[in-house]
Amino acid sequence: MILRDKYLKKLIASKNNGFPKVITGVRRCGKSYLLKEIYRSYLLKNGVLNKNIIVIELDDDKNVNLRNPLELGKHVRKLCERKRNCYVFIDEIQLVDTIINPIYTDGKIVFAKHGEEHTISFVDVILGLSREKNIDLYVTGSNSKMLSSDVITEFRDKATNIHLQPLSFEEYYNYVGGYKEEAMFDFIKYGGMPLAVLKPEEEKSEYLISLFKKTYFRDILEHNNIDKTEALDELCNVISDCVGELINNEKISNTFKSVKKENIDKDTVGKYINYFVDSFILSEVTRYDIKGKRKIGALRKYYFVDTGLRNARLNFSKFDEGHLIENLVYNELIYNGYTVNVGTYNRVEKNKNKESIKKTYEIDFYAIRGTEKLYIQIASDISNIETKEREIKPFKHINDGVKKVLVVNRPLKEINDDNGYTIIGLTDFLLRFIK
Repeated sequence: MILRDKYLKKLIASKNNGFPKVITGVRRCGKSYLLKEIYRSYLLKNGVLNKNIIVIELDDDKNVNLRNPLELGKHVRKLCERKRNCYVFIDEIQLVDTIINPIYTDGKIVFAKHGEEHTISFVDVILGLSREKNIDLYVTGSNSKMLSSDVITEFRDKATNIHLQPLSFEEYYNYVGGYKEEAMFDFIKYGGMPLAVLKPEEEKSEYLISLFKKTYFRDILEHNNIDKTEALDELCNVISDCVGELINNEKISNTFKSVKKENIDKDTVGKYINYFVDSFILSEVTRYDIKGKRKIGALRKYYFVDTGLRNARLNFSKFDEGHLIENLVYNELIYNGYTVNVGTYNRVEKNKNKESIKKTYEIDFYAIRGTEKLYIQIASDISNIETKEREIKPFKHINDGVKKVLVVNRPLKEINDDNGYTIIGLTDFLLRFIK
């Protein structure tokens, strides 16, 4: 069993808190397994009777009638009658149909169209069941209808949202073991999607490529009613190619025009990117002026929720170590509870002609967790003194007391250099430093 202790602890902490637990995350990251195997096992070991754990799988043809929201609510309440404490797991909740309230349709079941009023949906079922005093409710969903951020907004202040990511490096390494640096190489290449981790080496690439094409794209197309896929597909390739680079919608639009000889305006680019962000495939990271203390500009960086998925988009043909490590470090910082921005600041300097010019410096990540603040630079190697100097140069003009860390993809122990900067190997940074 691949352990997901962080998320198990969150479930335990939210047990019987009076709110429904809505487990979100990109498809195939292990939501159902977390609930039906790991958490269920915990409940049984801690005195909950098996008959009081009710699992409803809405993708089972035996339960198609429960896709009617009224029938689902009625069914769950009946199963929980005369039971003191019931733990109800509803899987694939997004399969529940949205209907018009039968009060307005002479008692008939009429499927609602987008934008219609007086509707009843899975949101109503979840909120209704969670008010039953003997029901502790947990729901998962596996397509973009459930994963979309607009659904999460509907549950704000009314639910406990537990957002699941693919395996962290710590979770992955605890499972595979072996030499850390070898494990790291495989993790950067294939990522931490649980089923990919479990597959033999020769099947990993094929699985991840298929997952993107047949699952993620299909979800996005269905959720957003898109017929033509070429532009969306190509946009994803462009983003994959630009991981870790500062880009904006206009730059991507210009790339289409110059490389693909196709016109896609920047508004359409922005809309398409949001489809991937809403489905938790991509994360958008903004720039933060560390001297002006504010977010700035239209330039953004985009990172994939999993490096294996990013590599799959490019058919594993482009292994640019620096950007992949940057993507990995971003994901791990988020997993460990940091908020992350790209750090930037301007400084007036003299050029070769002794003229004053404004120069912009960029720090890969400005990460905050509680009172802890870090400036983080990522490097593949610093054995060359010029490379090291280039990487730490953005640190030299900042004297605000924030800890400065250079993360290197080499087996290095943590040291402090003459300037007081922390230099640390990637695996030590992930497995110990940011814990």
